[in-house]
Amino acid sequence: MSDPAAPTEPTDPTGPQAPAAPTDPLPPPPGGVLWTLAGDIRGLLLLPAAFTLQVAHPAVGAGVDEHSVFRTDPWGRGERSLRSLQLWIYGGEAAAEEGRRLRRLHRGIQGTDTHGRPYHALDPATYAWVHATGFPVYHHGARYFIRPLTEAQERRLYAEWLQVGRILGIRDQDMPQTIEEFWPYYRRIVADELEATPVVRDLVDPHQKLPPPDRGPMPLRLLLTALWPWIMPRYVRLRSFLTAGLMPPDARDALGLTWTDRQERTLRRFARVVRIVVPVLPERLRYLPLAREARRRERLSRSGRRAR
Repeated sequence: MSDPAAPTEPTDPTGPQAPAAPTDPLPPPPGGVLWTLAGDIRGLLLLPAAFTLQVAHPAVGAGVDEHSVFRTDPWGRGERSLRSLQLWIYGGEAAAEEGRRLRRLHRGIQGTDTHGRPYHALDPATYAWVHATGFPVYHHGARYFIRPLTEAQERRLYAEWLQVGRILGIRDQDMPQTIEEFWPYYRRIVADELEATPVVRDLVDPHQKLPPPDRGPMPLRLLLTALWPWIMPRYVRLRSFLTAGLMPPDARDALGLTWTDRQERTLRRFARVVRIVVPVLPERLRYLPLAREARRRERLSRSGRRAR
């Protein structure tokens, strides 16, 4: 349900900020695994699979179906969600305030799922699942677009993911605290609770209609609008392909998503190109804006410490 759909804007980490309360959790440290992964543009390729895994939970799917604007404002919804995610990791003292904003936003999200069961967005188990889905998708996607994580990196990534969960207000008792506890928890939910909800079916539909992007510089928007009849079906097919391909295989099977050996070979070829091209891009193209600014601040901080 992680959908900052309301017009309230996320906190701007570059502007003046009130001092964080002493008990506010801090984002993962610079130089960590998540710091490296989340700001790289390759992370954008993983987001459709992560979102689809979230909404495959009936309670989350119902909340998004009834309360989200992802159908009527897909580009705005995506922009707000991405900025929010970046704030959790690169926002410094603004991260905890963004976590509180999201909890306020979700307080009124409740209803009944397709099985007639009541749900609330802030139910601890449901809210924890929304956050938990990012870890297996990052873990799986890194094998394609970066490199397989070592055991030490996997453990560090999970510890950092738990830290982000604390920023979102998720209690330690609601999330497995170790890798050894996480995978049985994840497999149980995949096997027992996930299903192809109406939102999942929309997201993996290769024929879904999307409006042209309404964000970015006006000349680019005009160009995309003119070319959208040609671009849109290709973009939607690519999104559907990446959603299924980057979904962890056990979750993909649980949702009944088709994935053939031929598709796997195509994904591996595509990933090979991405692994070659992205690392040689200049920083302004390789990293998302908040990540790029955070990296700049960290370099200045290191230079200042060395100069002392």
